[in-house]
Amino acid sequence: MKKTVLDFWVGLFVILGFVALLFLALKAGNMSTFSFQPTYQVKMRFDNIGGLKASAPVKSAGVTVGRVKSITFDDHTFQALVTLDLDQQYQFPSDSSAKILTSGLLGEQYVGLEPGGSEQNLKSGDTITMTQSAIVLENLIGQFLYSKAADAGGNNGGGGGAAGGAAGAASSSGAHGGGFPGVGAAMGTSAPVAASAP
Repeated sequence: MKKTVLDFWVGLFVILGFVALLFLALKAGNMSTFSFQPTYQVKMRFDNIGGLKASAPVKSAGVTVGRVKSITFDDHTFQALVTLDLDQQYQFPSDSSAKILTSGLLGEQYVGLEPGGSEQNLKSGDTITMTQSAIVLENLIGQFLYSKAADAGGNNGGGGGAAGGAAGAASSSGAHGGGFPGVGAAMGTSAPVAASAP
């Protein structure tokens, strides 16, 4: 009897361990919210997909409405061709737009759908033409550093110009004695003395 109870608890822990491993595997593979409902395929092209991967979620208003089925390279347009599997229960207007977004600052990337206003809905095999590529963090950092360097260079140039202008004004004042009345008077009185000397 005691051995039977022990075997039961060991078996229960083994089953729970397998369930935990399966959950972690699905979570790591981004498949924990897979739907087995009928789907329809929609295609779209992006100039840059960033870190988007197959099986990434497709969301609209924060709700998962599908999955990324595949990502290939179109050697005719030199763009990334992304194919989506959208749940049949979610119908989107034919003029809907798509963009690649990021969950949080450094989270997973997913496709966000913005419904349009057309009366006709997307059908299987249609292509969404209005797309926005992923925002690459490295490019943002590079643009930020470049703008800061440009601003710093402009400020240094402006300071040099101001210093040069001040130096020029000072030398002009010294030459004419405008800034120093005593010097001007001395220059004015010394000239006749030098001229009257034999």
